[in-house]
Parts: sequence; structure tokens; C-alpha cells
Amino acid sequence: MTLLGRLLKNRRAGDAHMAWNLPNLQGPEQLTLTSQDFGDGDGMSLKHCAKQIGGDDLSPHLTWAPLPPGTAQLLLVVEDIDVPMAKPAVHCLALINPSAAEHLEPGALAAQHPGPGVRILRSTIGRGYHGPAPIKGHGPHRYVFQLFALSVAVDSASGTTPVDRARPRALLPTITASVLGRGRLTGVYER
Repeated sequence: MTLLGRLLKNRRAGDAHMAWNLPNLQGPEQLTLTSQDFGDGDGMSLKHCAKQIGGDDLSPHLTWAPLPPGTAQLLLVVEDIDVPMAKPAVHCLALINPSAAEHLEPGALAAQHPGPGVRILRSTIGRGYHGPAPIKGHGPHRYVFQLFALSVAVDSASGTTPVDRARPRALLPTITASVLGRGRLTGVYER
């Protein structure tokens, strides 16, 4: 597996196609997104990594401030922007009710038992939080946690597909709610 990682070393999705850069998700960068588990640009611990590499698949603690007035819903997108694919892999996609959750405790993004006010959507990998599991030898991978404060709750993708069934790359460009504020936090992991 290390050989494969070295062969793909220069192939990375990059940040051009991540949710942060979608035209419809532009907005003021006034949210501060932080974690008790790692700082921006710091390494993530094994407990937050995928079970297949010995981790616990435990989503990290997340907190945000200030919440813009008029926020109806929060959209959380976690993407691996260094995956050797054309576009970043969505590791988690969730909608958060801001009146029910002021922060997320560790494990709040679990598919089976999400935290209060958390609605888990489909990701590239499945449902719920899927921790880092980069190819061995591929180098450091950046996992970007992006939080968007939306003026209106998201109910469907393209007007007809229920939000719970939509694929991330189909859902994200169809969000029409105004972004009142946004913030991001990047964790790094390498095997």
C-alpha cells in the first residue's frame, strides 16, 4: 500500500472543488470554528480516524461563534481535499439546528446516534462521520471542517430529491439559502 501512495503522491483533489469555493456557499467569513481536539492546521489523533486503520471513527468536538442573527440552520461539510481523486471526498455532511445545539460533543456526528439537533446526510462514503484513512505513503491529508450559517433550512436538493437521499455533490450546489456567515477548521493526518 505504501507503493500505491508514493505512485499517487502528486495526485490530489485540491481545494478548488471543495464546498467552501462553491458560488452559492459564499458569505462573510465571520464564524470561528474551533475544536478542543486539535487546532487549525494541527494533526488529528488516531481516535478521530477510521476504524480500518485502528481509529475509533469518533467525530471531534466542535464549537462555533458568533452565530449570525437570523440563522435558521447550520450546514457542516467535512472534506478530504488531498484524496487522489478529481474532487474532494466528503467525509461527513450534516445539518444542525442552531437552537438545539450550541456545539458538538465528540461523537455527535455518528450515523446511528447523532447529537441533539444534528441531522446526518449522505456523504461520499456513507452516512455519519468517517474519519481519516489516507493511503499509506501518500503524504499528509487535510480534512477541512466547513460550517455555513444558512438563512433558511435546507429541505430538498434540486427541489424534488429529499435532502436525506441526495448525494453531496448533487445537494451542495443546489442550496439556495443565503449564507449569513461561515468558518472552517483544518485537521491533518498522515500514514
